Amino acid sequence: MTPERSAIDWIAVDWGTTRLRAWAMRGAQPLDARASDRGMGGLSPAEFEPALLDLIGDWLPAAGRMRVVACGMVGARGGWAEAEYRATPCPPLDPRRAIRAPARDPRLDVRILPGLSQAEPPDVMRGEETQIAGFLAENPGFEGSLCLPGTHSKWVRLARDRVEGFRTFLTGELFSLLAGQSVLRLTIGAARPDPDALAEAGAEALADPHAAPSGLFALRAAALLRDLAPERAAGRLSGLLIGAELAAARDFWRNGPTVIVGAPDLARRYEALLLAAGAQACHKDGAALVLAGLAAASRDLPEDT
Repeated sequence: MTPERSAIDWIAVDWGTTRLRAWAMRGAQPLDARASDRGMGGLSPAEFEPALLDLIGDWLPAAGRMRVVACGMVGARGGWAEAEYRATPCPPLDPRRAIRAPARDPRLDVRILPGLSQAEPPDVMRGEETQIAGFLAENPGFEGSLCLPGTHSKWVRLARDRVEGFRTFLTGELFSLLAGQSVLRLTIGAARPDPDALAEAGAEALADPHAAPSGLFALRAAALLRDLAPERAAGRLSGLLIGAELAAARDFWRNGPTVIVGAPDLARRYEALLLAAGAQACHKDGAALVLAGLAAASRDLPEDT
């Protein structure tokens, strides 16, 4: 049921490359949630405002302005308006440096939060910093690492409520490219990864840095010579790539607690491999933390940006 317009204080928006998510908010509590597939990757700058209005138009007041706090690729170059990158080390969010997006509808007051950057090795993030802020809002003073798995996995070192450094791995994108566009498409296609095969291959790649590059074509050969099932091939591919990522990110997780923030199924795969390797690891739902971060930003956002 659509909430009464008078009950909505502000609107939270997480706008990624492929998805747009919005929440009607009263204080820190969501009253309603909606989503669409009109992500940044399919829009020109002039199409962002219509896409947003199509999703949230009936949440807006008949008169007056509604604050919309947005994070993610909406602030990228080629997005609605380009928001800066803040250099680390720094707190994950600084709402004072949000920018106002140009909107023709007088009811919209859209503020886009900045991303984060790192000089050496060069790296950037947009959107994940809001999840990090949500995590720290719930866990102030946490000292350790966050792992945010996905298309582009992020490993983040936290201390003194600041992001001290981070690294990005193309693990999810590599899986999609290899399974869908390489010779492995003939073996895997759209098959879902078998969890046992994933765990086995992940442990191999963690123990041996050569396991991933040397084991990829073997998946095609095993399908031809041993009738390797597509699900097991997909599981082994996923495990090899995740295991290689975990091996490369060892400095983040070997000497302190690690919290995995992401979709439950994927986060559990990372958690199982890390626990088997002796790490102190647990997982949290990433969607809830995005909303907590946006709520923290809205609370601290100055009236004039």
